[in-house]
Amino acid sequence: MTDAPHWLSPEESAAWVRLIAVTELLPTALDAQLLADAGLTHFEYVALGSLAAQPDHTMRMTALAAATNATLPRLSHVMRRLEERGLVRRFPCPEDRRATNATVTEAGLDLLDAAAPGHVAAARSAVLDALSAEQLQQLYEIAGAVLGRLDPDARLEASACQFSEGPVRRAG
Repeated sequence: MTDAPHWLSPEESAAWVRLIAVTELLPTALDAQLLADAGLTHFEYVALGSLAAQPDHTMRMTALAAATNATLPRLSHVMRRLEERGLVRRFPCPEDRRATNATVTEAGLDLLDAAAPGHVAAARSAVLDALSAEQLQQLYEIAGAVLGRLDPDARLEASACQFSEGPVRRAG
């Protein structure tokens, strides 16, 4: 005998449906802005940003795949496109010739710098400016609770993000 499904309450269902709608619409909005302004998808922007955040702007492809929650084949395809544009360079890892490293080029860093203001404006417009300081704190806590279930090993950089100490101050 199997257990009966634990159906969602009306409140759970309403919250779930809204969460799914946000997760479907937000990537499209971020892609649209970045493609229009910088010719990058959001995933490409995140991959370049992950490389740029490293002290030497370099990561093993396996580490970059983990940091961006991508499969190696997907990441390799994206990195090939970025390499063709001169935004990244891939090369054998000096410590392990079986592994491949990726580094963001000066052109890639310049494109990230140019794309960042529009991306921040899109993030504000689509999400952050719709929230009060209290809701922003709640979003951080809710996303952290869910992320802890989805990324228990804290592979994604988001798992390590820390909220500021004290109350959140809103600009404007």
